[in-house]
Amino acid sequence: MTTLRDVAREAGVSVATASRAINGHSNVTGPTRDAVLAAVKKLNFVPHSGARSLTRKKTDTVGVILPDLFGEFFSEIIRGIDLVAHESGMHLLLGNMHGSTHETAAAIAAMRGRVDGLLVMPPDVKPELLAGYLDPALPTVLLNYDAGSLDLPFVAVDNYRGAYAMTEALLERGARQVVHIAGPKHNRDARDRQRGFADAMAKIAKERSPVILPGDFSEESGEEAARLLVQGQLPADAVFAANDQMAVGLIAELGRAGVSVPGDVMVAGFDDIPLARHLSPGLTTMQVNIDRLGSTGMMLLLRLLRGDTLGAASATILNPNLIARGTTGRAADGARSTVAAGAMPA
Repeated sequence: MTTLRDVAREAGVSVATASRAINGHSNVTGPTRDAVLAAVKKLNFVPHSGARSLTRKKTDTVGVILPDLFGEFFSEIIRGIDLVAHESGMHLLLGNMHGSTHETAAAIAAMRGRVDGLLVMPPDVKPELLAGYLDPALPTVLLNYDAGSLDLPFVAVDNYRGAYAMTEALLERGARQVVHIAGPKHNRDARDRQRGFADAMAKIAKERSPVILPGDFSEESGEEAARLLVQGQLPADAVFAANDQMAVGLIAELGRAGVSVPGDVMVAGFDDIPLARHLSPGLTTMQVNIDRLGSTGMMLLLRLLRGDTLGAASATILNPNLIARGTTGRAADGARSTVAAGAMPA
């Protein structure tokens, strides 16, 4: 295997000079740099990334820690991060905390010494706990988390405003009995979306006790919600799921039960995952531009790595846009029926 010493010998320079030339240091003359790079090419030399990291005190790697690495939501976040990171010559090291506070601490600790900066999406860790997990010397940007007293830059989605707007849109389309499928109880996004739904129902529909079904952001919980609607005594002419995955499961199970969407019940989701536009009919949803969540966080992190001083005042709040598709279209005759046990198709 070709070593740096072989390159230095071929170029007729010292090992230190060869190292400086390869790493782009300015204190190397043009002819010397050319000679070293020519030797690198001739000998097919590949610098050892670990050795370069120790010398330069940089890894050219960014750590990304998410509650999960599976599903379209998280893959879109990673795609957005990677688009910016790749253009900047940075690599990604991914970590999964599985939504656990304990595993959040372990995942962050595992990144120390291996990355130049960190992008973290804490599941629902209290700021004071998160502060104890993070290394103050490691540039960090939080995703979908209000940094609050931590004074760290963050990128978040205005989930409350998005949920309020979606509920308002369903009511304007003629819905009178809107059911919400909530996300996990301890998830910040889910709580804000449920609060936006409840406030819109109270203010616009004058309904202070709307039906809220439990969910966990999975397709399976959407299917379970559909079964409750079909088998129980829960009238509904519209269902607003706290994310698209649950809406997809809901629609599939309603279809198996012979319930027409949107003929019998309107359905809406949140996030606008790629699958949402490919359903038939397409899913009405709040478009978060998930990849932008990742790319914006990565751009903030690059600024920190360049030496910019950024705190919570540098936060970016993304406002979701309502994308109306077929699942909230009106039935051909303009009439709406109510989904309830007594009104279910056979």
